Amino acid sequence: MIGDGIENAPLVTDMAFAYRLLGAGRDSRQCLFLLHGSGVDETTSVPLARRIAPTATLVAARGRIPQEDGFRWFERIDPTRFEQKSILAETAAFATFASEATSRHGLNLDHATFLGYSNGANLVSSLMLLHPGIVRRAALLRPMPVLDHVPATDLAGTRTLIIAGATDETYGPFAPALVTLLSRHGAEIDARIIPSGHEIGDPDAAIVRQWMVGPAAVA
Repeated sequence: MIGDGIENAPLVTDMAFAYRLLGAGRDSRQCLFLLHGSGVDETTSVPLARRIAPTATLVAARGRIPQEDGFRWFERIDPTRFEQKSILAETAAFATFASEATSRHGLNLDHATFLGYSNGANLVSSLMLLHPGIVRRAALLRPMPVLDHVPATDLAGTRTLIIAGATDETYGPFAPALVTLLSRHGAEIDARIIPSGHEIGDPDAAIVRQWMVGPAAVA
């Protein structure tokens, strides 16, 4: 799309999280917050998001924890255990960022979808549980539960799509526990398992695209 490539979106660094804004003014009702996986940056989420919602405004954010040549969203102890103080701090900071970014750019959280992959999906689920009201719609790709202690949060009215990979040996076994956790807190869950590992691609894009245009997605 002319004028809408990642190369034309400067990195904005004057808020808590660095981010790139794409497609502003095209479809102010539809907005995606993009949260990338571990060891990369915000640019990696954009191609998938554009296959999902070609005209949506994208807020492609960058995690603040350095990892290898990229970034992640909070510190980890090992691949499936995470530093709780880091989760709490980064999730609180992102809650503030999301509110400020929507205000700055004339967006509306009621029409925003939070699209997270792996570590980014785990930040989104933590955001839902720790700061209810920010996330109304979440698409979580290859997620797992990461919080040791979960508050008594009411997620009624929150639409959540969870896509696990059938051969994802690291995160896949934990996906059912996240489905159960969010369901118990009242979230409306659409859980899928696809023939994939931890990687994501066109099958995920097709599922998320269909889910987003469902009847309940239109306010």
